[in-house]
Amino acid sequence: MAQRKIRSSSSVGTKTNRVTLNPKVARRSFLKLSAATAALTGVAMTTRMTAKAATPAATKAAYPGTKTVRSVCTHCAVGCGIQAEVRNGVWIRQEVAQDHPVSRGGYCCKGASAIDMVHSDKRLKSPMKRVNGKWQKISWDQAMGEIAAKLTSIRDKDGPDALHLNGSAKVSTEMAYLQRKFAAFWGSNNVDHQARI
Repeated sequence: MAQRKIRSSSSVGTKTNRVTLNPKVARRSFLKLSAATAALTGVAMTTRMTAKAATPAATKAAYPGTKTVRSVCTHCAVGCGIQAEVRNGVWIRQEVAQDHPVSRGGYCCKGASAIDMVHSDKRLKSPMKRVNGKWQKISWDQAMGEIAAKLTSIRDKDGPDALHLNGSAKVSTEMAYLQRKFAAFWGSNNVDHQARI
């Protein structure tokens, strides 16, 4: 398809056989656009447009009395480094482990939001059940009893392969391991990950 565009553009309206993908942008216009892009990039990289990274002393000043604990992100099997700041046994802030050999000073969006698995206001702390279109809290015993009864009835009626377990990008490596073990114990090989759907 690209060859057809090149051939058609080289034969339309001009006597020269100039080969170009876009006949409306000439060489001089392309060079002008490239120079303008380089100039704007240079301006954007000046100190007025970029912020300096905070020094370790400045980051420590915000949370006095904290202890830094080096840990490993559990959201996948890569094992990126996290520096968790802990005060009175509570994880209050995290930073990237700059000298970690795996993550090399960075991590993905799941690792960046790892603290939200612990501190998010939206995190569920008790089982919920929808009754008449509204969610209400139920006890753990009631939730486990209802889920076990439903799963047992599905298995008795349709067999163990009627159950499909779907993984999530937000579960830890340990949770994914337990999910796969539960599927094997149940007798189902229907396990997949949400990234493949």
